[in-house]
Formats: sequence, C-alpha cells, structure tokens
Amino acid sequence: MYDIIIIGAGAAGMTSALYARRNGKTVLVLEGESLGGQIATSPRLENYPSVKSVSGEEFADKLFEQITDLGADVEIERATRIEKRGEGDFFVHTEFGGYEAKSVIIAAGVKHKELKTKHDRTDLVGKGVYYCAVCDGPFYKGQEVAVIGDANTALQYALLLSGYCKKVYVYTLFDKFFGDASLVKALRAKENIEVRPNTSVTDFIGENELCAIEYTDKDGNLCRHEIPAVFVAIGQVPDNAAFADVADLDKDGYILADESCKTRTAGVFVAGDCRTKAVRQVSTAVGDGAVAATNASLYLESLA
Repeated sequence: MYDIIIIGAGAAGMTSALYARRNGKTVLVLEGESLGGQIATSPRLENYPSVKSVSGEEFADKLFEQITDLGADVEIERATRIEKRGEGDFFVHTEFGGYEAKSVIIAAGVKHKELKTKHDRTDLVGKGVYYCAVCDGPFYKGQEVAVIGDANTALQYALLLSGYCKKVYVYTLFDKFFGDASLVKALRAKENIEVRPNTSVTDFIGENELCAIEYTDKDGNLCRHEIPAVFVAIGQVPDNAAFADVADLDKDGYILADESCKTRTAGVFVAGDCRTKAVRQVSTAVGDGAVAATNASLYLESLA
C-alpha cells in the first residue's frame, strides 16, 4: 500500500509527487496518456518565475527526472475509479487492475476541447485536423496551414508554425485576441500570419484527408478555404466523471475545491487545472501540487 497515489503526471501531479516524497511519503503516479500533461506540448514556457524561456517538453522532462530520482514510482495506466474502503484506505481502479493507498491526489488535468462541426468529421483528426502544433506542425513545412482559436495556445501555435510554414491563417470568432499582449504583438509582426477575425469554422472537408475548411465570415457568407492542415486551439475541458464517487463536480465537470485542494472526501485531494479555479497556468498548477501534497501528508499524520 502506498501512502499517496497521484492521478496525473502533469505539472500539478508531478509537483505533488515532489512534495510528497520530500515529506517522506511513498508515492505512485498514474498517467493515462503521456507524461507532462498539457505543458509538454507547449512550444515555449515563458511566464514561469526565474525561467526566461524553456520548451514545455524540457520543463516536463526535468520535473519527471526530479521525482523519479527522489523515488516516486510511475505507471502508465489510466485511473477509472476511486473506491473508499475505510478511513485511510483507498483502492484506485485502473484499466489493468488497481493499487491501494492511504490517500489520493487527483491531478487529471484537462484535455483539448474538440471543435464541433456540421458533419462531425472526427475521422479527419490526425489526417489534416490536429490539436497539437508541436507534435504535428513539422509535417507541413513549407505549406500553408490554419489555426483556429484566439487565446494563448492559438497564438503560440501560430507563431511556432510561422517559423517553417509558408503562411499561417488564424481564424477567430471575434475581432480581438484573449492572450498575452506580448504574444499578440509578436503575431502581428509576422508577415506570413494572416488573421481572419469574426469567422466561425463550420466544417472540415475531405475524403481520407483534409482538403479544405468551411466557414462563415462576418457577414454570414458561407466560404471555403482549401488548405491541407488545421490546428485547433479553442480551450480545454475536464475529464473527471470517473471521480464523481469521491468528489463533487460543478456544471462544467471541474472538481469542486478551494485553495486547500480538499474534496468532500477526507483523504482525497485535487490539484491543477481539473479543479474549480479562476486561473489555469503552470504556476498555479505547481502551487496546487504543493498544497495538495502538504495537506495529504498532514492527513496521513492524523491517521497515526
């Protein structure tokens, strides 16, 4: 039996592991997809204190190395349910079995929000429609591509793609961006980035791969743009349904918890983007991880 099982290996989850190990607790980190979470797919991290600029992947790699060097165990398994058997006795079910722990920290993060189109062309995901420019952008070097979104991730994607793509079209619902001013300024300075504001992408077109997108312009006209790739960056959504037995969720699916990171179940804590909060950044995820692990450690001490 572990002292603490942490669900999720993003910034919040791995920081939880760091603080838990430094408090002398045995730790297992469960990750259902890829290590590092959302930040691992970010081209650049430039708003983290003391770090001028680092790729999201490098940041995640260093954090992973730090927690494994401290003795945290990591398994690539998706947690499917948390069962409370008694005070200080939890069983975390996974797709392959399960593990016992005295306490649990949910740091499941969020996933990319999918763009709903007229004909629900999810079959084109990975075939011209993508949700990660870092992962798939290099396949379109020297070509024209499009980005859908108006916040920081979309801005970062557009800037990254402009470095090796012939031209980048940015489609936004409104006539302004909702990201950092420095990113907006950098985007406006790029000659090969064209912003198409007040537009709504309504469909993806193609047989076995994307060949065009369909959109409405500011006047409501239905338009078509032939293009081989589009990168969608319209936000994130939580995936917390598996934890509803031990934690309350709000109407959007986020786990209800304040800055103490405590859920309604004693011994179960939550950290990072998957909880209710006003700001979702790497720095706030790291802060949550520290708080959740510290409070989990105090909970364990209360069992003695």
